[in-house]
Amino acid sequence: MNLYMVSLGCAKNKVDSEMILGAIYDEVTLVEDPEDADLIIVNTCAFIEPARKEAIDTILGLSDYDAKLIVCGCLPQRYKGQLESLLPEVDRFVSIDEYGDIAKIVESVLNSSFKLAKSFDPLNKINTEPNYMRYVKISEGCMNRCAFCAIPLIRGKLVSRPIENIVEEVKKAVAEGAYEINLISQDTTKYGYDLYKKLALVDLLKELVKIEGDFKIRLLYLYPEIVTDELLDFIKNEPKMMHYFDIPMQHSETKILKKMFRRSDKEILTTLFHKIRAMFSDAILRTTIIVGFPYEEESDVDALIDFVKEVKFDRLGAFTFSLEEGTKACDYPNVITEATKNARYERLMSVQSEIALENNKSKIGTVLDDCFIINYDEESYLYVARSYAYAPDEVDGCIYIASPRELTLGERVKVKVLDCDEYTLTGELVE
Repeated sequence: MNLYMVSLGCAKNKVDSEMILGAIYDEVTLVEDPEDADLIIVNTCAFIEPARKEAIDTILGLSDYDAKLIVCGCLPQRYKGQLESLLPEVDRFVSIDEYGDIAKIVESVLNSSFKLAKSFDPLNKINTEPNYMRYVKISEGCMNRCAFCAIPLIRGKLVSRPIENIVEEVKKAVAEGAYEINLISQDTTKYGYDLYKKLALVDLLKELVKIEGDFKIRLLYLYPEIVTDELLDFIKNEPKMMHYFDIPMQHSETKILKKMFRRSDKEILTTLFHKIRAMFSDAILRTTIIVGFPYEEESDVDALIDFVKEVKFDRLGAFTFSLEEGTKACDYPNVITEATKNARYERLMSVQSEIALENNKSKIGTVLDDCFIINYDEESYLYVARSYAYAPDEVDGCIYIASPRELTLGERVKVKVLDCDEYTLTGELVE
């Protein structure tokens, strides 16, 4: 059976897609053209309105092919029972809580008898990333109830994987040649609280760094109020930990954070970011921000921009507030116009663009160690690379490298930086 698969949304969704593949892979051949497919699977995101629109557009775009169409993920999980009449083109909607039966569901849709021995399990997943890197999802769901966020409504409460299970997955990845291990979840800092009745991220990391092999670990999705001194000390003192801090703060102003039901405040954020800068001379700080949240005034945006200028984030993504049904923000007065939200977004990102350019200019003339090749750009005749400073989600940018010799995918090299823009560095190979 030929399968064409699309995974929309975040890396956590991509891991789910890899586990779906793992459950049915013995009976399928992945194809790159939907024209060649017997079955099309679309794994959807439904976090905010633009994600839902992308999902529906993708579904409709693939519905004309002569193949069975299965739609799974966050969209059917969030809108159970509502989609069949709206999208009759789909042969089967599969919610997240049905993933344990995914092989049987595929069998029923195709009306064929598969011999599927594997289950929907992270230890059975089929890696779809280049061999030098992996996403490893350490928990599912979230204990937080941020006023703007529908994730707990979709993904449920925190469910952590046992430490030994994660260690087994990472051992396998390292043995297969993975250098970059990216630990992900809805709230990575809360890992283990359900299983071990304590914050167990450092306990997990202590076991992971014992694994033999040449690899590094990146942490993504850290909540600021529980980035503990214990965690920072471990990252500082353990060579296998990347000095990369992805800490979504959502806003800087305490007034707005309280309305968001965030547990941090401006003082906590200020203290944390200054502490990281003081402890790590090479720290990469990444955050996300929402503008246009109810109760936000222009003075709050002014203060937010001043905060961003003070911290000088290396990476910053922003979103305009999207009202999501079922969240606490539905009870708030939503009177900020889309035009105002967009204007605030543009102000913020204009400032961040200047900061990013300034940060990159400071690297001109320096030599970057441990860059790894991820692609070759045929138009510019330059290789494309990342380092610890660039997460693999295409948000952070990349490094372009001129090389007198042929380089291979995943090869680690040194690069002298010669030029830059806001989001990329350009340099030459250093032997």
